[in-house]
Amino acid sequence: MRRTKALPAIALVASASLVLGACGGGGGGSSDANGGDATVAEMAVARGESADGYTAPETKQSDQIVVSTDKAFTAYNNATEDANQSYNTFALVLTQPGAHILNGNNKYSVNKDVMESVEVTSKSPQVVTWKLKKGVSWSDGEAWDCDDFYMAWFTQSNSSKKADGSKYFKPAGSTGYDLMTGECKDDQTFVGSFADPYPDYIGLFNNDVLPAHILEKNAGVADITKLNKDSAAADIQKAADFWNEKWNGFTAALMPGAGPYVLTAFEPNQSVTLERNPKWVGKPGGPSKIVLKAVPDPVAQAQALENGEVAVNSMAQPDANAATKLKGLSAQGITFGAGPGLSFEHFDIQMKHPVLSKEEIRKAFFMCVKRQDIIDKLISEVQADAKPLGSLIFFPKDEGYKDLYAEKAKGDAVASKKILSDAGWTQGADGVFAKDGVRASFRISHTDIPRRKQTVELVQGQCKEAGIEIKDDTDPNFLDERVSQGDYDVALFAWSGGPTKSDKKSIYETGGGQNWQNLTVPAADEAFKSAVSQTSIADSLKYFQKADEEIANAYGSLPLFQMPNMWAFKGLDRVYFQSYYGALWNANEWQTK
Repeated sequence: MRRTKALPAIALVASASLVLGACGGGGGGSSDANGGDATVAEMAVARGESADGYTAPETKQSDQIVVSTDKAFTAYNNATEDANQSYNTFALVLTQPGAHILNGNNKYSVNKDVMESVEVTSKSPQVVTWKLKKGVSWSDGEAWDCDDFYMAWFTQSNSSKKADGSKYFKPAGSTGYDLMTGECKDDQTFVGSFADPYPDYIGLFNNDVLPAHILEKNAGVADITKLNKDSAAADIQKAADFWNEKWNGFTAALMPGAGPYVLTAFEPNQSVTLERNPKWVGKPGGPSKIVLKAVPDPVAQAQALENGEVAVNSMAQPDANAATKLKGLSAQGITFGAGPGLSFEHFDIQMKHPVLSKEEIRKAFFMCVKRQDIIDKLISEVQADAKPLGSLIFFPKDEGYKDLYAEKAKGDAVASKKILSDAGWTQGADGVFAKDGVRASFRISHTDIPRRKQTVELVQGQCKEAGIEIKDDTDPNFLDERVSQGDYDVALFAWSGGPTKSDKKSIYETGGGQNWQNLTVPAADEAFKSAVSQTSIADSLKYFQKADEEIANAYGSLPLFQMPNMWAFKGLDRVYFQSYYGALWNANEWQTK
């Protein structure tokens, strides 16, 4: 999932990580489309999908399309713990193909343009064989082949460690890859042998397959497939230095594409440009050029669409004012869509913070937050039936969902004050509780997204009544620079991911690649370990439920709400905001009206 910075927020689609966040997804929703236009349900399914998988269809080609989103693209390697975020995923989905595509109904289809098959070739022990299609190449002419899969596995498996136990590579997550031993049988065949069963293997190699030949050439590595945990430390370090650091920003020679599009231009903090890939093995189609432009203000995005400056609003951040404006523009041919996604807005508490490390402070903070009030004021205009989220692992419609936070976060200032009083805290003349010279005061850190600043303002008022002082810490670079360093008291952001649950492991397990809050819950660690090694997804549910309960009882993270998807467009036949990949997931199929 993506930081929507994936589970995206927004860390990897399904298995290795989440991404920091922004987005949402899922079937259902609403649209103001005029009669004759595609319905939301139709938009959620790619035209090229069939029972056998996905193959890019014949599509009428069109000229440049400008798409707005909330924040800018920052890195070509979105699998590292520092770079991983939804806004990179949005730009990379059509340039870095994977084994599967994920549609708006959260259904995986084998990407038949680049894959022959993905099969379990042995059940005990579990062995999965990824068979790549011959003739697929990167835009620089080099083959897209097993070397690239091997590098994705090796860099994210944590199989190679330094003498002191630290990691060479710094992936956002390793779940699934860390259970596997990978091997290239030939140029088109990657075989993964699992030490324990891993039912979510379908989520591997979907948004993290990078060009191994680029690393080999520039890092001085002769053959990435010859590297393993027993290789010379200097050789592994050379590969790690490049993989961890050299695919940030944009350098054309280092960043080819193997999908329908390739990145061709980059304006830091502003935009990234995609153009059709002349080496693409599939059917060409869609816009000749896509400019993905960062516009932090959602209302400004809506205004740009109304003015014809952009053709698509791909809004990872739902905004009530923008939704109201867009809903009123249907007569101008603008289609608005919204619906519950697979991202969740939440507070993460830094467990090493001198104040928040005290359980009674965390409990009192949870109790004073009025989540429904936040939703009513900031989200209901986008999705009228939105409710507080009661789980960090499950969404309300998931099998296994239980509301674990209704009693912990009642929005009751009186009860919050009692928690602190019972623990020996006393209210000072300024109304703030204190004990042993320590005040019940901390920051909430977040990016400069208007809705998040409004959230903090609401919580400040709610918790002031409970004798808790909250300071606003707005930082435009919070997701890009600080959150992965654990540089916060309380972090406000969203995780975005795919439909599987295993991607939560890297966030909440002790020492997990995305556990930036330093949460340690041994019982949850054991539950996660059991969950990801069951023979079926159904068998894993009770263990994910156990992990969910244990994390809730630790008062480490407070879920606020399931993030709605929100998007709008004009002049195109059909656009849909997919949970993890944003609006561009099938932009190669877009056709102008």
